Amino acid sequence: MELGNPQVGDSSATVYELLGEAYFHRLAAAFYDGVRNDPVLLPMYPEEDMSGAQERLTWFLIQYFGGPQLFNQNRGAPMLRRRHMPYAVSEEAEQHWLSCMRDALDAAETPENVRPQMEAYFTRAAAAMRNQ
Repeated sequence: MELGNPQVGDSSATVYELLGEAYFHRLAAAFYDGVRNDPVLLPMYPEEDMSGAQERLTWFLIQYFGGPQLFNQNRGAPMLRRRHMPYAVSEEAEQHWLSCMRDALDAAETPENVRPQMEAYFTRAAAAMRNQ
């Protein structure tokens, strides 16, 4: 997935600049709350690494949506597809992931002016991770 500095509408502000870092922490926390309750996704996340996975997602989202390059600084280039290859990501898993992320967007109170852009990215990213 290509990294960018997504901007909102005609504004030069990035999603990160509009929503702030705390928003992305809330979004990742809400997403992992959903994963913990999802019978399809939970087996893909080792319990001992759940907080680490949440932190990595937070870094990635901050970076992707125009914030500091936290993922690159802490983990190197994202290489999302390569990092997800060890997991069997079926169409069912893709749909469960998207459902958890949409619920997280609700829980994090994502503003309507950025939600379509964020959902579009998550839909593309989830489809790109499918390997079965």
